[in-house]
Amino acid sequence: MIPSIDQQHYARQTTDELRRSFLVTGLFQPDQVVLNHWESDRTVIGSAVPGTKNLPLPCPKDLAAPFFNERRELGLINLGGTGTVEVDGTSHRLETHDCLYVGRGKRDVVFASHDATRPAQYYLLSYPAHTTYPTVVTSLAATPGVTLGSAATANARSLHKFIHPGGIRSCQLVMGMTVLQPGSVWNTMPPHTHLRRTEVYLYFNLPEGQAVFHFAGRPDETRNLLVHDRQAVLSPPWSVHSGVGTSNYSFIWGMGGENQEFADMDAAPIATLR
Repeated sequence: MIPSIDQQHYARQTTDELRRSFLVTGLFQPDQVVLNHWESDRTVIGSAVPGTKNLPLPCPKDLAAPFFNERRELGLINLGGTGTVEVDGTSHRLETHDCLYVGRGKRDVVFASHDATRPAQYYLLSYPAHTTYPTVVTSLAATPGVTLGSAATANARSLHKFIHPGGIRSCQLVMGMTVLQPGSVWNTMPPHTHLRRTEVYLYFNLPEGQAVFHFAGRPDETRNLLVHDRQAVLSPPWSVHSGVGTSNYSFIWGMGGENQEFADMDAAPIATLR
């Protein structure tokens, strides 16, 4: 389990300690399900890359449950080739960038690819759930993006909401994707915090050799993490979360906690950042 870090501990951490506390690496391993359990809001971040064999979703010992979704909900987005996710015997086809929500109580989840030479690559995010909502698939094309930013400020981007109160219903999970336009490199600037929920960023579509400098920490004491393609950053409620890349890129954002309202945030104006 990745432990929660408070603001005082964070302020004294070295670069290596920051990376161990807030950066998730080693995702998307061939023919494996990888799961990371973060103590904050009992978040699970993971991946599944079925190639030569189908992969069932395991239940780690620290969840203390007979199966993964006994008291949890799961969101996943396919970043690879065409695949199928079977949920309690029902198959759901997922193309690239399709999203699947799996509700609480679903016992058997199995990941598969249609072509082992171009496998599906599922990014997984899960939070505890208090009730059951239907299992639903949606696509990027069926989720109109909201245009944000501008080329003048190098942050022209489209934001797509998949799992949220106005889309796929869930208990606390909120999940979507943001795509930066060519020539734009900044995301979520000016930044913000939201004290009633945690957030996880997965950066992807970064060209080889490029990186994102992700800014974190209290607005008056920011730090940065150097993030490469398909690595995730954990953002506790007290931390800002913003980034600038050496190229344009995309990222999946996911949140869980007390409130699902997307606009529930406390702005950190640029002039006040340190």
